[in-house]
Amino acid sequence: MSNPIPVKIVIAGGFAVGKTTLVSTISDIDPLTTEANMTSVSTEVDDLGEATSKQGTTVAMDFGRVALGDDLVLYVFGTPGQDRFHFMWDELVRGAIGAVVLIDTDRLDSCFAAVDYMEQAGVPFVVAINAFDGVLRHHPEDVREALDVPASVPVLVTDARNRAAVRDTIVALVRHAMALATAGTG
Repeated sequence: MSNPIPVKIVIAGGFAVGKTTLVSTISDIDPLTTEANMTSVSTEVDDLGEATSKQGTTVAMDFGRVALGDDLVLYVFGTPGQDRFHFMWDELVRGAIGAVVLIDTDRLDSCFAAVDYMEQAGVPFVVAINAFDGVLRHHPEDVREALDVPASVPVLVTDARNRAAVRDTIVALVRHAMALATAGTG
């Protein structure tokens, strides 16, 4: 039996959009998380926005693993969301076939950095609207327009707590990345 082929993807987005939840939902193993309790000192550095009930924050990365048969394994890396940790993104995207930019439409401004980063780095990505509590507040095409995302980038709806929805999001990312690679643009 040969070693499985590793495939790496990244889950990026702003603070408190559900990245850690998404990685935890899809992982076959107990995910590695680097959650740290938020302190009063960090409120002067981090803009919590509407996420006032959030107790912890990712300070390095989240990591999950999904076995896709005997010959393929998916490694899922979640980025930290705060601006002060964006320096880590270069390392996290190295070798990735693509990224899911997870967004919360209540705090759309928090995801511009992730969209801009993926575009500038040339990383294939999809935009996934996290429909908290199953509620979609904005149509995907309205989100596309607000983010100024090209028509070639898929914008879809997901629920970071639902394994089937997360799986469908990852499948959309892989298909998008493969199409770009086949076309010679990715």
